[in-house]
Amino acid sequence: MKYILILALFVFGEIYAQDPIFTQTFLVPETINTSFTGALRSTKLGVIHRSQWTHFGVEVNTNFLYVDTWFEGVKSGLGVTFLNHTESKSKYNFNQINLNYALAIQLNEDWFVRPSVSVGFGFKDFGFQNLLLEDQININTGFINPVTNDPIALNETRTFFDFSSSLLFNNENSWVGLTVRHLNRPNISMTQDGNTPLDIFISAHANIEFPLYRFSNNKFSDKNSVYFLTNFMMQSKYSRLDIGSQYVFDNRFSLGFLLATNPLKTGLSNDFLSSFDVFGGVKWEGFKFGYSYDFNTSKIGATGGIHEFSVSYDFSYNIRFLNRYKCVRYF
Repeated sequence: MKYILILALFVFGEIYAQDPIFTQTFLVPETINTSFTGALRSTKLGVIHRSQWTHFGVEVNTNFLYVDTWFEGVKSGLGVTFLNHTESKSKYNFNQINLNYALAIQLNEDWFVRPSVSVGFGFKDFGFQNLLLEDQININTGFINPVTNDPIALNETRTFFDFSSSLLFNNENSWVGLTVRHLNRPNISMTQDGNTPLDIFISAHANIEFPLYRFSNNKFSDKNSVYFLTNFMMQSKYSRLDIGSQYVFDNRFSLGFLLATNPLKTGLSNDFLSSFDVFGGVKWEGFKFGYSYDFNTSKIGATGGIHEFSVSYDFSYNIRFLNRYKCVRYF
């Protein structure tokens, strides 16, 4: 029985070796690309919460917190992010804190390039302190030995350093980015002498704007836009391609959708279309609120969907619009 439990943990461990993915990537782009650090030329902070698989009895929750600021004198952004990922049944718990630095370089009158680097420290555990192995039990006395000699004994916690880098190209209306995480491939094995390098995560993403004022004389049309959204992600044998659109009205309200596809048909399901995702956002003064819901379309079963809630605040909301062209524009 103990080896079945351990095998199950290793199977789930393959899933947990994949990076958490957020639906609201285009509302909270800090989740996918560290080059957005300081991208609004102000100080901003935000948090996003993701809840999924509630109908499976295996609830998975992910939280992401970020804070960053801008230094005009050196055209640089500096920020900190914190990621927490938990699973209710196995008591899996993952935390990572990262320090991010981004530099803005003006290429010409319209385009900027923003390279960034990120250094992080992560720690994960499965709560193995609650796992009772065979050699810990004395069946004659009923005594439980807190120490085990099992050769497959597992560490309660694994800590590691992580290094990532991102790149972002932007003009006044659109942006295109690339992120490569885990360049040093840290060891995330939970066994004492194991070596399981974390697979490199790659994401190529774009947000292309089509301003409606070019096609309308409406007085509000200069604040309305339609965006084409795309995000391709790959880690190990797993891949995902999100394609969708976003409509921003009066620069205050946002509605959008994404088709989450599995182009290589790998993972838990071989369905090409894995979910249909909708999201919306509202801006009020310096605050921005977002909500998204993912409708599962695969054969996995009734998952209960995926909910995401986000809130952020821009401390220089009014001042920033004086030089908006120097910022990365996103809702």
